[in-house]
Amino acid sequence: MFKEFKEFIAKGNVMDMAVGIIIGAAFTTIVKSLVGDVLMPIIGYFTNGIDFSELYIALDGQTYETLAAAQEAGAAVVSYGIFVNAVINFLIVAMVVFIIVKNVNRLKRKEEEKPAAPKAPPADVVLLTEIRDLLAKPAPAKAAAKKPAVKKAPAKKPAAKKK
Repeated sequence: MFKEFKEFIAKGNVMDMAVGIIIGAAFTTIVKSLVGDVLMPIIGYFTNGIDFSELYIALDGQTYETLAAAQEAGAAVVSYGIFVNAVINFLIVAMVVFIIVKNVNRLKRKEEEKPAAPKAPPADVVLLTEIRDLLAKPAPAKAAAKKPAVKKAPAKKPAAKKK
């Protein structure tokens, strides 16, 4: 059983998953800071200072100054503002992961699109190509001795017709 466990852990997929989880945990703190410290104050500014984390409904019907005051009083509360923050966190993480995956896929496509070196043609095609090329070349001039010029006999004139 220990041997099987060792083989399972040593697989590349398990190690990749472990690295992904560790990076994901570190990434979570970055996203929380981005949402809590950067985005939510901007959203709060445009919504007249509403802090989503302080939005709640007290189920006992009373009103409290803050969410903490309602919780100290022991009132049952629905903290929908915290839910809004969680939804915003999720959307940001989903967008970042989408952008990362999109760019990785684009890089993979570029690698796949690189043309492979052309395959060497078969030996018979190479041989036929060489023969064709040799036949297409002009024949070399021969350095043969000049043949003596042959004189032609003058053409006979047709005989005049007798009348």
